[in-house]
Amino acid sequence: MRFSLNEHVKAVHPPPISEVREWANQRPDCAAPLIDLCQAIPDYAPPAELISHIQQAALDPQTSRYSPDEGLLEVREAICRRYRRRYAAKINPEQVCLTVGASAAFWLAMLTLCHAGDEVIVQLPCYFDHPMALTSLGIRPIYTPYKEKEKGLPNLDSIAKLISPRTRAILLVSPSNPTGTVIPPDLLRRLYFLAQQHRIALILDETYCDFIEGMPHDLFTMEEWGSTLIQIMSFGKSYALTGYRAGMLAAAPEVIRQALKIQDTMTVCQPRITQLALQYGLDHLDQWVEMNRRMMTFRHNLFTEEFSLPGNRFRLAASGSFFAWVKHPFPGKSGREVAKKLAIEAGILTLPGEVFGPGLEDYLRLAFGNIKEKSIPEAIHRFRRFA
Repeated sequence: MRFSLNEHVKAVHPPPISEVREWANQRPDCAAPLIDLCQAIPDYAPPAELISHIQQAALDPQTSRYSPDEGLLEVREAICRRYRRRYAAKINPEQVCLTVGASAAFWLAMLTLCHAGDEVIVQLPCYFDHPMALTSLGIRPIYTPYKEKEKGLPNLDSIAKLISPRTRAILLVSPSNPTGTVIPPDLLRRLYFLAQQHRIALILDETYCDFIEGMPHDLFTMEEWGSTLIQIMSFGKSYALTGYRAGMLAAAPEVIRQALKIQDTMTVCQPRITQLALQYGLDHLDQWVEMNRRMMTFRHNLFTEEFSLPGNRFRLAASGSFFAWVKHPFPGKSGREVAKKLAIEAGILTLPGEVFGPGLEDYLRLAFGNIKEKSIPEAIHRFRRFA
């Protein structure tokens, strides 16, 4: 090529799930069927009534048009109603921006908050898309160390020591992707006040929060939560609409106003068909979401109980919700090496630990979205046989 490429982007590792799919293609034709513990999306379809609603909406010519950049008012009002049910939230539509997936919400938050050269404190292990995005933007991720005995929960003192004049935000994910660990509400509140004290943002990605029981935290009950909190949310997992890219940014009205400048230059708006599907889910599918939460909890519990029985050299380090964080039994081997061999030789798709942050080569992430109960014994048998 006669032109140069962005050095920040060149420093980012390739999309991990695409890499794993390439390993799967290297398997012999006679190999046993794949068991997918890689991508964390639901394997079930949206309910029939939601599909019917989408079909009817598609017949309306208005559905094919742009919406306001921040999303239709009636959809944002439906989000506020659900947040009042889920969080007892003090929230209004001016604090909501609908986005093309949670990834776009993250980009809007980062571009609104940070310049190149700024710092964001990132809890290890972290969702791999976050440091990929930060590095692409020239923003420096400052990693808090992973401590296995603490299940990867953030440590208030460790985070406080990392705050510098260049720090713009503390970034947390709960439930954690990759460990499944849920940050306790009292710890979240203390982290909120730490961020508030230092006049930085607390960014909370809650993509999988609909797969934990009860009210996740009480931060939205505060009158001025937007002074410090920015929430990133995806409803794609909640309503099995991952391909519709149903994301959201919740923040103070001024943050939303500034973020819309970026949204207008990137995607303009979340597709209207997605918004109409989302509105139906918000208003009608609370019980369906709860039913699937219980099903995923059963799937998780069945897998982790069987996995932890004696005789398995792979060790469960943490788990919850959609995920298990597993330490592999091969000293000196990277997670990428082990995950590749598992894919090719055992037909099990996992993600290597190092894509979730530095120093995590001893681990693998397992996701339960694509494994049904009947396949769990075979999956665990393959781990035991491989080890």
